[in-house]
Amino acid sequence: MSVGELRARADEEEPGPRGWFPGMAGLLDRPLTSYYLVLGCSMLLLALGMVMVLSASSIRQYQNTGSAFTLFEKQALWVAIGLPLMWLASRMPAKIFRTLAYPLMLLSALALVVVLVPGLGQSTNGAQRWISFGGPFQLQPSEPAKLGLVLWGADLLARKERLRQLTEWRQLLIPLLPGTGVLVMLVMLGSDLGTTLVLLTIFLAILWVVGAPGRLFVGLAGVTGVLVAILIVVEPYRLQRLTGFLDQSGNQLSLNYQGIQGLYAIASGGWFGTGLGEGRAKWNFLPNPETDFIFAIIGEELGLIGTLVVLGLFGLLAYAGLRIARRVKDPFMQLAAAGATAWLAVQAIVNIGAVIGVLPITGIPLPLVSYGGSALIPTLIVLGMLLSFAKREPGARQALAARGPGPATLALSWLGLAKR
Repeated sequence: MSVGELRARADEEEPGPRGWFPGMAGLLDRPLTSYYLVLGCSMLLLALGMVMVLSASSIRQYQNTGSAFTLFEKQALWVAIGLPLMWLASRMPAKIFRTLAYPLMLLSALALVVVLVPGLGQSTNGAQRWISFGGPFQLQPSEPAKLGLVLWGADLLARKERLRQLTEWRQLLIPLLPGTGVLVMLVMLGSDLGTTLVLLTIFLAILWVVGAPGRLFVGLAGVTGVLVAILIVVEPYRLQRLTGFLDQSGNQLSLNYQGIQGLYAIASGGWFGTGLGEGRAKWNFLPNPETDFIFAIIGEELGLIGTLVVLGLFGLLAYAGLRIARRVKDPFMQLAAAGATAWLAVQAIVNIGAVIGVLPITGIPLPLVSYGGSALIPTLIVLGMLLSFAKREPGARQALAARGPGPATLALSWLGLAKR
């Protein structure tokens, strides 16, 4: 027997590192890879978010309300509402999502108009973003507007592709561009630049997937950049944030205070962090530690390792979303999956980039991790949609059937509510 044959037999009998890579490639090629990646990453980020919201908000809430669990209990309520909606979305066919596209788009636009009405809309930190329903219940309409744009844009272009109407640039842009423009204008009237960037990202991602010509795509990207630059210049506080970002060493006690404190928090975490609950930045040093700067608390209390885990989970989630968009056959599913993935990935990049000082601060939350029900519930619904699409990948239905019913289905069956 030759040396090569002996080595091959040894690898088969005692698999080592040389056999790991083919095994990993095999795992990534399985029909349910996307499904389990979306589900696993979502649940891990959600669980981490619950822990970090409690840690980040406990000091200030104890000072203000006498209980360290005030925001944690609210977040738990949003999770209790969002998870059943995520499960329901994961069982809905694409036809239902397409049916909901136009009503959700219209309701989102109307809600964004209501935000601008004096007495109905509520301003926070200079941005008119909220509708107050009395007490602690508020709605930020720009968050469901992201989901509305994903569904409406995907359905619109999928219908046009089926009718072979995407041969001219006018068919690509009308009415997608005016519809997106209405949402962007309403969001910008509420002084929310971060959400504007996410909406424009969804718009460009859908056009990219549908196969917009390169010149048209580059032109639209250039116009978008000019529009964002104008919006920054005409609003004094946005221009101040930009100049503060360009000169981060100045105005450390005023304009750049939040960013500097965020960097201090991350730097003090080291490799493994100070430990859960042991961070010092949340002791009234770092503003908004449970919302748009929760990543700084993760870096301080869980260290570099914790931040890399979060980045890895978002990277795997983005990979799974793009894998779904590539493998499903239905044009609507392809476009919706790509738009949803672009939304979540870019929002995470913008949030984390602002915390670590490589992007200007925009105030948008970290998906699944930051505190807030208005952002969490649409995010869980769109992740449920990705799970639904993942079941339509080639071979996924057969793999699910071979796996048998899950715990939720068994529970519903026991209650007599499952499909017969």
